[in-house]
Amino acid sequence: MHGSGWIALLEKCLPHPLPKSNNHLTPLCKALGFVQGLLCGAKKLTQVAYLRRDPMVPEMVGIKRVASQSVLTRFFQGFSSAGRNLGCFRRLFGWCLERLPSRAGGYALDLDSTRLLHEDGHQEGVEVGYTRVGTKPCLHPLLAILSEVRLVASFWLRPGNSSCANNVQSFFLDLWENLPRQIHLRVVRADSGFCIGTLLMLWEILKLKFVVAARLSQPLQGLIKKETAWEATEIEGTEAAELEYREQGWPASARLIVLRHRRADKQGRRGGKMLFDCPGYLYQGLVTNLPRTQKPVAVWREYNGRAACENIIKELDAGYGLPELACKDFWATEAALSLGVLAHNLIVLFERKLGWQEAVTIGSLRYWIFVTAGVISQAQGRTTIKLAVPEKERDWWQRLWEKLLSPFSNCNAVENRPALP
Repeated sequence: MHGSGWIALLEKCLPHPLPKSNNHLTPLCKALGFVQGLLCGAKKLTQVAYLRRDPMVPEMVGIKRVASQSVLTRFFQGFSSAGRNLGCFRRLFGWCLERLPSRAGGYALDLDSTRLLHEDGHQEGVEVGYTRVGTKPCLHPLLAILSEVRLVASFWLRPGNSSCANNVQSFFLDLWENLPRQIHLRVVRADSGFCIGTLLMLWEILKLKFVVAARLSQPLQGLIKKETAWEATEIEGTEAAELEYREQGWPASARLIVLRHRRADKQGRRGGKMLFDCPGYLYQGLVTNLPRTQKPVAVWREYNGRAACENIIKELDAGYGLPELACKDFWATEAALSLGVLAHNLIVLFERKLGWQEAVTIGSLRYWIFVTAGVISQAQGRTTIKLAVPEKERDWWQRLWEKLLSPFSNCNAVENRPALP
């Protein structure tokens, strides 16, 4: 975080006034302490506050001290409206996007939502909604992810009883306006919850290509059953067809592609739904405005690329504690979750800075880097932190440090883990 400009921007974006107490903590100190807590494995405000007993944390982060649970609670209560949250986090997500280079073919943007279960159900916005384990009290955030770089481009929180497509047009327009000039979207991908005419038409107006899973409604099922002429593909057990079908609100360029997969040949590949009285096949529909020169199986392969966003959501849940970061007030919860997502983005940019091509989980980074023990000393008025690094790993740590401190970008990547003893 130091030297990147993110801390200075965070200080400007936070909506809190400066406290007047002599023993105060600035809003920036509270936010940085919270982010550091997430990176060290904290999943609740009480666990973040536990780091107050570690003298290394303030010195490493550059803050006065880590805030207590009550101070952090009051800090998040300062995020009291959608306007305050948007004014703060929109710029921070924009900063992350500005760090990305242009890409010759463009980026694939994946829209998705997730359910954060809260069995107690006492927090504002926690409502009963449909989840994978039945109807449960939950929150229902909306995310947009740049697939090639695993970076979350935007994050909004919604009540648990919201539909998948609730407020998605406003969400996408805000994201679209926040994209830097060098970020070009080659395709937008989403599941069937986002297959609504108004959203497809919005992408058509913005001249964006899209691939969205179709809702296999009763009229569409009847069309598949009666009139489909299936064509074999190079994938064994998978057949494809393109149907003349358009629901109300779909743009004129929309194509409907249908695939069926023989269950015996699927071999663990996900996707598809059982229809009719034909238990041997799974069916799948895709709506796209990709040119007709793109064969149905190529469109299907493009859509399958969005599976990576599910892994990112799992990483956010398991690594940054999103299911447990809940405050009493709705906008406070959104602020805490947004900082958690931004912590993930900082790790992604950290890995890019080091030239790592293979993704590394936050759990592995904690094991190798973030929870390394150390000793603080004050020698000749200068603070020194001595890390307890085994001798065989010191060369890796030295190259890691030199790479991070170098003001010049170069192609000399550092290994993404120390050498095994």
